[in-house]
Amino acid sequence: MKRINNDTSSEELQDIKKGDLVTDTFSKTGLVEDINIIEDALYRTYEFHLVTGRIITIRK
Repeated sequence: MKRINNDTSSEELQDIKKGDLVTDTFSKTGLVEDINIIEDALYRTYEFHLVTGRIITIRK
């Protein structure tokens, strides 16, 4: 299981793929169903959609 939060490095976030078991260390835990990476002028936002229907969002 991989723990992801705002302290997780960008390299570690890039290594996460569909099917990995992840948690945000609070209430969101599950298998990754889909990953969206959104880049704007200031931030890169990682959205990990879990099979449970929850979304873990990390902004770097």
